[in-house]
Amino acid sequence: MADPELFPDAAPEAGDTSPASEPEMRPEPDIAPDDVVVAAEAPESFLAEPDLGPAADEPAPESTDLVDADEPTAAGEPAPDAGEPAEADIVSEGAVPPEGDVAVAPPPAQAALPRTLAVVSQPIRHDSAVKHVTGAAVYIDDMREPAGTLHLAPGWCRTHARAKLLAVDLSEVRKAPGVVDVLVAKDVPGINDVSSAMGDDPMLAEGEILFWGQVVFCVVATTREAARRAVRLARFEVEPLKPLVTVEDALAADSHVLPDYRFGRGDVGKALANSQRRLKSQIAVGGQEHFYLEGQVAMAVPGEDDDMLVYSSTQHPTEVQHTVAKVLGVIDAAITVETRRMGGGFGGKESQANQWAALAALAAKVTGRPCKMRLDRDDDMIMTGKRHDQVASFDVAYDGEGRLLAVDLDFASRCGYSADLSLGVNDRTMFHADNAYFYPTVTIRSQRLKTNTCSNTAFRGFGGPHGVIAAERIIDSIAVTLGLDALEVRKRNFYGPGRDVTPYGMKVEDNILADIVGQLEVSCDYWKRRASVRAFNAKSRILKKGLALTPVKFGISFTLIHLNQAGALVHVYTDGSVHLNHGGTEMGQGLFLKVAQVVAEEFGIPLEKVKITATNTAKVPNTAPTAASSGSDLNGMAAQAACREIKARLIDFVSLVYGTPAEQIDFRDSQVIIGNGAVPFREIVKKAFLARIQLSAAGYYKTPKITWNRDKAEGRPFLYFSYGAACSEVTIDTMTGEMRVDRVDILHDCGKSLNPAIDIGQIEGGFVQGMGWLTTEELVFDGEGRLRTHAPSTYKIPTASDVPEHFVTKLYDSPGNREDTIFRSKAVGEPPLMLPASVFSAIFDAIGSIKPGVVPPLDAPATPEAIMKAIHATRRGGA
Repeated sequence: MADPELFPDAAPEAGDTSPASEPEMRPEPDIAPDDVVVAAEAPESFLAEPDLGPAADEPAPESTDLVDADEPTAAGEPAPDAGEPAEADIVSEGAVPPEGDVAVAPPPAQAALPRTLAVVSQPIRHDSAVKHVTGAAVYIDDMREPAGTLHLAPGWCRTHARAKLLAVDLSEVRKAPGVVDVLVAKDVPGINDVSSAMGDDPMLAEGEILFWGQVVFCVVATTREAARRAVRLARFEVEPLKPLVTVEDALAADSHVLPDYRFGRGDVGKALANSQRRLKSQIAVGGQEHFYLEGQVAMAVPGEDDDMLVYSSTQHPTEVQHTVAKVLGVIDAAITVETRRMGGGFGGKESQANQWAALAALAAKVTGRPCKMRLDRDDDMIMTGKRHDQVASFDVAYDGEGRLLAVDLDFASRCGYSADLSLGVNDRTMFHADNAYFYPTVTIRSQRLKTNTCSNTAFRGFGGPHGVIAAERIIDSIAVTLGLDALEVRKRNFYGPGRDVTPYGMKVEDNILADIVGQLEVSCDYWKRRASVRAFNAKSRILKKGLALTPVKFGISFTLIHLNQAGALVHVYTDGSVHLNHGGTEMGQGLFLKVAQVVAEEFGIPLEKVKITATNTAKVPNTAPTAASSGSDLNGMAAQAACREIKARLIDFVSLVYGTPAEQIDFRDSQVIIGNGAVPFREIVKKAFLARIQLSAAGYYKTPKITWNRDKAEGRPFLYFSYGAACSEVTIDTMTGEMRVDRVDILHDCGKSLNPAIDIGQIEGGFVQGMGWLTTEELVFDGEGRLRTHAPSTYKIPTASDVPEHFVTKLYDSPGNREDTIFRSKAVGEPPLMLPASVFSAIFDAIGSIKPGVVPPLDAPATPEAIMKAIHATRRGGA
């Protein structure tokens, strides 16, 4: 349940105070030259054009339509108060303009903005909310197909996960009804690779099969059903090989997809050897299927001169563009990729969308007809990557009050058959292996293991959740061993003054987590409930309750530094409406709405005046993926930069024409405030157009301050940290292993939220998704490497009944991000997924109550079977 204060029954929307009827556009009447404010008389600004005055034969903008701020506007409403300080994007005093074109000042620090926000920070519903719930939102499979569209289905060997591919008989496939063509590796005119960077992901397998579900050929047919029936007719001749399936298999075979990596500080071995208290253990943390509602899908439409338009359900249109061009053997500029929306992504469409778009494009090139590929749910789950599963082993030293002295952590990660994004994913596991805790002496290692399973990939949190779970298990285990409450042990290990440097050398500068945890501790009645849980467990033999309050500290930025950039394209039309495009993609998270709010706020216009448009590589090129929780940070700032460039031109124009100092010009309430008067925004835009002022801009932003030298393991990989805390209470049945979440309380830091309604939705959704990962979602591979949980009948995502009746989510009352982010907000996409570590720790707490002092060996996900296994081991004294 969201904080009711953020959702009034009727939230007022910003209204357009400009005149209801728009006058016909026509040249303005001439004004005598003496009446025109010339540049020499206007306040000097380095944003001013040297010559904004009209030529002798050109009409000049009127300077007589200024409405006094105290008088009614054309719409009959009072004009805004002009006494409010102007926005800080006005030029600093004393700046000198360069000659020639308009020079644009960089955006100033946002802390200088004193104005009240009208659109940003308002709880506005998702721009497609009504379309989502009514089925009107158009996804790729809903698009009207061009005449003659063909359909694709993937063909693969259903008997082996690892084998030499000796021959494939496709004769019956080609003769099947409706089949137009069958694509194999030799049909690829360019490079047969769909990897992000490593060159180890063949689009169509040739010579060997490396995992169960690897695509060997692709059928192109007149209907999707015909294509799916035809692929079953293939006959494979193979030489079976023993697959490596588990982490243990890969470790035994010394099979690695990438080199090991490590960082830390101090002499951990010496610190451990000299410690009086030492704890060694390990925890296995499972993977997770993305289970996006819209599966992998792409449609390619061929054009002339090698052009190809690709509609792709992808988080990274630019990478799809690069991949399609590489496969087809053409230049990137020949490929246009468009994404209006995805029905969920969660990281599963960051790199995994490449293959299906490239296959559709290859089929379109070969046949000359539009081609669409939409994977069946079973094929999708079998063929695409998951969250990595890892085994974390730790050896720690601590004092009598539970403070950590030394930590030795090792992660063994199942990456699958190729590298994909495993370098970044596993690096981020290491970056978050401390979670919220200071490790005085520490070594963190990561092994990236190669197995004959699908290539694991990005998933919400991008490896960070594994590190957080390992850190929380360390704290929980110390608390059990010492007989202390885990919350007290957590607080004693928080980062703080003099204890504020991470294992990778970055200083934690804000340290607000203690305040967040302290507030939640009081608001959720933690200590009163702790006493109630103890009393319940003392009386109940079969049912046991658990309680845990866990923190989250999550770094925000891509650790691959060059990805921290974004572009945006903004057009202002002469009716005062705005066209917005940027490199971010919309997957239901509300990014498009948030960036539109930024644009509306900058121009002081209602949100409905901003037209949201599909992400398109022909409009904004060379984009980063919408990932790493950075979508709003990057694209919001890029859009703001574009708006401020246009506003700077308008300010100079208005200052020149009306003789008003730039610092007395502001944009709000659909008006341009000019000293003590106001003019409707659209009228100013018209006048600017007639005066030949450019009303379009391409904005650009790159994240400042971040550096990371991976070879030396030093730098500042994150611009800032997002924080949160959650308290969860559970009940388990010690006879069956069943578990119920009874109550959840969340307090999360979003800085100055861009949209509290959207952010609370992200927090709640992330929590439930993470809860599923840690409790019900179990990926099962058999000994032959075949995924046995490839449908909702066997793979259990959370449902509405799994959400507790008491589910309270509140936003931390923050003064704003200390870093200069978009309107001082903080990222919210990934950090909430780690909040349900509180559910997992509460289950651990409940099991631990069976035999105090014994550390339960509970692995994730905590399914009934895993809970029963941990209960039996605890009763035996641990295992």
